[in-house]
Amino acid sequence: MADSATVVEEPLDLVRLSLDERIYVKLRGDRELRGRLHAYDQHLNMVLGDVEETITIVEVGDESQSQSVHTVNRAVPMLFVRGDGVILVSPPTRAA
Repeated sequence: MADSATVVEEPLDLVRLSLDERIYVKLRGDRELRGRLHAYDQHLNMVLGDVEETITIVEVGDESQSQSVHTVNRAVPMLFVRGDGVILVSPPTRAA
């Protein structure tokens, strides 16, 4: 029988298994985070450490309708993420 610490029965179990590991989080507003998951709750509020934030900015020209896309990156030592802005949480890749 599988160890209860590694069994995934509910969606939040996958997040639980990612504690103290680096995860990828996609947020509303074209923001992405990569960081170490320190804590979370049932609303997907999270505390991340050693965070790399990437913000994608799309600017549309007035008359030419041309688009300009650029990204802004920043490093944050500790970050609280409010769960209602979370779109996707990806756990680290595990070897089989």
